[in-house]
Amino acid sequence: MTAARPWPWLPCLALALCVHAAPAFAAGGVPGTADVAWWVWPLALLVVCFALGIVAVPAGVGGGVLFVPIVGGFFPFHLDFIRGAGLLVALASALAAGPSLLRGGLADLRLALPLALLASASSIVGALVGLALPASVVQIALGITILAIVALMASAKKSELPEVGAPDRLAAALRIHGVFHDAAGGRDVHWKVHRTPLGLVLFTGIGMLAGMFGMGAGWANVPVLNLVMGAPLKVSAGTSSFILSLVDSSAAWVYLNKGAVLAVVAVPSVIGMMLGARIGARLLTVLKASIVRKLVLTLLLFAGVRALLKGLGIWV
Repeated sequence: MTAARPWPWLPCLALALCVHAAPAFAAGGVPGTADVAWWVWPLALLVVCFALGIVAVPAGVGGGVLFVPIVGGFFPFHLDFIRGAGLLVALASALAAGPSLLRGGLADLRLALPLALLASASSIVGALVGLALPASVVQIALGITILAIVALMASAKKSELPEVGAPDRLAAALRIHGVFHDAAGGRDVHWKVHRTPLGLVLFTGIGMLAGMFGMGAGWANVPVLNLVMGAPLKVSAGTSSFILSLVDSSAAWVYLNKGAVLAVVAVPSVIGMMLGARIGARLLTVLKASIVRKLVLTLLLFAGVRALLKGLGIWV
């Protein structure tokens, strides 16, 4: 006899939390919703996040990097609530994938922990800075960052197995190396890393951005692990997901403590993204990733321009 799956309880949980937050909507707690029934925006958010979850998996990007600029640009919620929900969206995805990645050897603790330690600390600072800044300033910075992400994703190359001549002294002292089984090639791959100090500095900056904008930083983690430090692409992607679970947890507590996590925004966002990701994972074997990737780049470009113009007061 198998245990009952938890999915049937999710709609009940979502309804209970949204009803609990409904008085804030009725009182005009969110700008632009006074003439709209309180349940319309959470329902629209559920549908949009469901679609984003389907697209995010085949494109190889985290849900947070799509969620924050698109929802922030086209929904009437305050940006603080969106960033808080964005961290929970990225955290939920990372936690769901973490255990299987560790069991499969695609996430390495020795590689993840030093980087996650600095990124977690800097994400707390980034969250405090982001909440202290005016929303318009954060919108402008978000737009510039999203446009930079588009340029990075469009130009970044992928190296399956980078060549690392010899590990640096810090990597050797921390014993950052390992072996993973490449099912596609049917062989065990021994790997090591180099340029570890540079990687630590870059991850400190990545943590700041993750906390300030409420975005999962998988878009930056993987290039640094793969192209800068020389970890294999599969290990980079798996370790990135594990790092996200630690970094986003640290920043999320700041948003929770400041009251910047609103259930009526966070619950439908997380549920929609997780359900969409399940379908996206199945479509990964059917769809061409290059086509979906171009779609994501187009969405991010549009959302980045929208966030920048909104912050400048040109397109409100």
